Amino acid sequence: MNKIDIKTLSINEAWKGRRYKTDKYDKYIHDLLFLLPPIKLPLPPYALYLVVGYSNSAADIDNCLKPFVDCLQKKYGFNDKLIYSLFIQKEIVKKGKEFISFSIKSL
Repeated sequence: MNKIDIKTLSINEAWKGRRYKTDKYDKYIHDLLFLLPPIKLPLPPYALYLVVGYSNSAADIDNCLKPFVDCLQKKYGFNDKLIYSLFIQKEIVKKGKEFISFSIKSL
């Protein structure tokens, strides 16, 4: 798995109303695109495996999903409609130690 040391962004933090990205989302995209490692994608369809480290135990497990997947498809040049399986695990970590680990595999 590839571990990225970044606090994930929820949909509420990502958009202003229905159409406008927040400045926080723009920074998240910029930072994440820089931090994502170069990988070679397997053949689709894909299974996406995620481990998300949240510092708040009340955070919904899927809060980070859409913004993170959007960054993955932008970085690696694929359409997220090719993700057929999703496996996500939540871990509670200390504040400042948030992360997301991911792996993309062929089904």
